[in-house]
Amino acid sequence: MELTQEQKIYAEIVQKAWEDAAFKNELVSNPVAAIEKFTGKKLNLPAGKTLVVKDQTNESTIYINIPVSAKKYADTELTDEQLEAAAGGVIEGGCFPDFPGGIWKPTPIPSFPPDIYVI
Repeated sequence: MELTQEQKIYAEIVQKAWEDAAFKNELVSNPVAAIEKFTGKKLNLPAGKTLVVKDQTNESTIYINIPVSAKKYADTELTDEQLEAAAGGVIEGGCFPDFPGGIWKPTPIPSFPPDIYVI
């Protein structure tokens, strides 16, 4: 599987933050400006969205990220066209064009690192 351009840039940003403490501090305190400075390109965030970068490099700390709840879409009904796409067809604009970005993404199931046990 080949990485997209966005994935490559993300990997470069993370690598730079690992190697350069000043960049990491700037990335955490002002992520948009730091990314724009690093890439030389304007960052296009959707209206009403905020970019937050958390430094999770402390190996003695375990972080839990809480994703957006799937309840937001729980009562959504699919159109006949969307049902056809889900049954194996493909429609223009992705699987479910009424969902953000045209693709429905299930809520990820968080897990603990392999060396952490929940009992």
